[in-house]
Amino acid sequence: MSPHPSPNPTSPASASAPATIPILRAGATRRPVRLTINGTERTLLLEPRASLLDALREGAGLTGTKKGCDHGQCGACTVHLDGQRALACLTLAVQAEGREITTIEGLAETAADPEADPVLHAVQRAFIDRDAFQCGYCTPGQIMSAVACIREGRTGSDDEIREAMSGNLCRCGAYPHIVAAVRQAAEELA
Repeated sequence: MSPHPSPNPTSPASASAPATIPILRAGATRRPVRLTINGTERTLLLEPRASLLDALREGAGLTGTKKGCDHGQCGACTVHLDGQRALACLTLAVQAEGREITTIEGLAETAADPEADPVLHAVQRAFIDRDAFQCGYCTPGQIMSAVACIREGRTGSDDEIREAMSGNLCRCGAYPHIVAAVRQAAEELA
């Protein structure tokens, strides 16, 4: 068990009170970093070397972005920066200042009725329809890459989808279903 307490996920950092990420070096210099995450500006108190992944998970309480390899090899931490996919484990949080960060939590649209569930993005629905996940750990990163793949127009064939999605690994081997989900969502969004 980690000796560092986890932030309370029900009380996300606000713009007026910077959240401190508890997992960083004791005594390190920290500074406020203003990040726009899923359309909401947040100020987090971070070391200059803090990764965007740690800032999202530990500082903002957004745990949908997963820490897989922490070396940019698995794609579990894929987010969008200004609409382009990025690996949050290889991106410093300070590099994301002034940019729009979208995480898996920001893909679904808020329903008109505040009591209703959010409206899932077409890719999220396709992943459910096509059973494109097993354990689910890689799914947020897969979905974020799939959205970018479709936006980039890289869905002309199954081989093109596989190539565009090759940076995201699935240890369960759900690749045929993932390709089918991307194809379905691309057709729906066309």
